[in-house]
Amino acid sequence: MSYKAINFEEKLSLFSEQWSPKVIAEMNDYQIKVAKIEGEFEWHAHQDTDETFIVLDGRLKIEFRDGHVDLQSGEMYVVRQGVEHKPVADGEVKILLIEPRGVINTGDNATDARTAENDVWI
Repeated sequence: MSYKAINFEEKLSLFSEQWSPKVIAEMNDYQIKVAKIEGEFEWHAHQDTDETFIVLDGRLKIEFRDGHVDLQSGEMYVVRQGVEHKPVADGEVKILLIEPRGVINTGDNATDARTAENDVWI
């Protein structure tokens, strides 16, 4: 068997699309994804699962209807299931996402121009 570490920067260098998470590993039924984001996303919620945001590079604001949290490189935040939120990135931010396989990035049963294809591995 071959053992190889997963390098975040290497994986992030393989794509340029914004708001399009790429799977780099799975743990049980959870996927670990990297993404590049910039600008404002849309308000959305995931009714059946929490969603973990880990900032690898840059600064990320996650807005909530009643406040926000600011994250910088090396920080993380878990958005609880059912909580409406909107990520905002001034400048490009590189993030790691941890969420169950099959989660739609634009929220439960929502599909629009910003809905990313699921299960895209790099």
